[in-house]
Amino acid sequence: MWKIYSLLTIAMFIWGFNLPLLKYLITVVSPVTMTSLRIFMAAITVFIILSALKLVRLPTRSEWKFVLLGSLLNVVLHHYFLNIGLVRTTGTNAGLILGTGPLLTAVSVAVILRNYPSKIQWLGLAFGLAGVSSVVLASGGVTGLALGDAFIFIAIITQVLSFLVIAKAAKTLDPRLLTAYMLFFGSLMLFVISLIQEPGEIRAFATVPPVFWLGIVASAIFGTAVGHMLYNYSVGQVGPSKAAIFINLNTLFSLIGSAIFLGELITARHLVGLVLIVTGVILGSGAAEDLWKKRKEKKELIEPN
Repeated sequence: MWKIYSLLTIAMFIWGFNLPLLKYLITVVSPVTMTSLRIFMAAITVFIILSALKLVRLPTRSEWKFVLLGSLLNVVLHHYFLNIGLVRTTGTNAGLILGTGPLLTAVSVAVILRNYPSKIQWLGLAFGLAGVSSVVLASGGVTGLALGDAFIFIAIITQVLSFLVIAKAAKTLDPRLLTAYMLFFGSLMLFVISLIQEPGEIRAFATVPPVFWLGIVASAIFGTAVGHMLYNYSVGQVGPSKAAIFINLNTLFSLIGSAIFLGELITARHLVGLVLIVTGVILGSGAAEDLWKKRKEKKELIEPN
């Protein structure tokens, strides 16, 4: 279990530091066009990795529904609304709304899959949400509901629903292979959307600076390919609720990345948020319960009957 927790932490580190990079990329090429290319490059990367591991196969007839539904939810709708939302709202509002992901996931799993988190995990969710709120409010507070905020909320809802699809598909289809197919078909759908919404924008790639190509390759390989493989694999291992708790760390690492690369200031409220987020992850992921059970079992073995 601790191996999975480590993979989830690495995935959040990658996603968090990917955010400042994405902020730069969408200033050079329009968001949907840029995202379609980035995700396509990520799909090819995942297929290459899985081919080396000899894990590539065609999905069965029953598995195709998970591939297509996952592509629509996890890639097309999530990335589309996330990118157009970021253009229309503040990073503070976006961070707060995305921070509701673990809570929405827990509620969705409880309602749809009838898999209810424990009281300690609910407490962890509360700590995590409080920590995320502290971090984003330290950056200026919520400015009010806007169209961009609504788009960000749609983005997190579609991502939450996709976690349920991944968890279902993981019973027969390796989540890493599912990731490759979702990224591939999702990128094609996004490209079609970009041709309609951003006509002619593809020509912008001919004039971008060299640093843009370095950035988009890094984002595609690490931020999307490796990050999504690690996260989706973990969802298949521990379930949507426990995996989603770690999304709170995304906010933390995004903050650190923004401070390093964008020069943003870290305040005392950010540090308070850090403590709350880490506490929430430990409680909500089940790590605290695992430690308590192991300690209790060890104590029972040591003590004489």
